[in-house]
Amino acid sequence: MDENRDVEVERKEKKSDPSKVGVAIIKYATYLIIFFGILWFLINYVFPMF
Repeated sequence: MDENRDVEVERKEKKSDPSKVGVAIIKYATYLIIFFGILWFLINYVFPMF
């Protein structure tokens, strides 16, 4: 009964942690809001003057 056995234990980690996903969504949504805010400002106040 002295056998050597190679046993592989497969551990799967959850790749999508809900809290990290939520933080990423809020972060990129903020980037989009700032980008479109700057774009709106340029269109309304800078380009009409030409």
